[in-house]
Amino acid sequence: MEQADQGAVRPDSITEVGEDAVMSVAVSPSVPTLTEEEQEELRDELLRVEDEVVTLSQVLAAKEKQVADIKRKLGITPLNELKQNISKSWQEVTTSTAYKKTSEGLSVAGQKATAAFTSMGSAISRKFEDVRLQSISNSFGNTPTFKSFEDKVETLKVKDEKRSQDEPDGISG
Repeated sequence: MEQADQGAVRPDSITEVGEDAVMSVAVSPSVPTLTEEEQEELRDELLRVEDEVVTLSQVLAAKEKQVADIKRKLGITPLNELKQNISKSWQEVTTSTAYKKTSEGLSVAGQKATAAFTSMGSAISRKFEDVRLQSISNSFGNTPTFKSFEDKVETLKVKDEKRSQDEPDGISG
């Protein structure tokens, strides 16, 4: 009798995918008690859904192969797709509000930096020019030709001052 009772609880059929899970869930105390007929219907439905999943997986794999073949015939390579994706992503980035605001801010900052560097460059150039002129005048100031020229200018200046003092009312004639 024990064997007959055990046979009713667990049939001697070959268990299929998912059937073990259904049997273990059916024993769980948290699941409401189902009649034998309801359990059998659920097992059948589970098997049907699992078969559909397998079929859909096979169809998806076939469609993915078909897509790959079409792309190959069109000359679309993974590298081309990557380039297109990057191009599309870059376009989306550059049209975003955040990018536009950041770009405008950086543009203004760049203009201000350019103005500051230009101003600083002009000041440095003026300073170099002053140093160069001072260096040139110091170089010429030490040569005999420049000394002679300087002496002649000084002599003319002294003579002019003397003549201005000798003439009445500073009128030269």
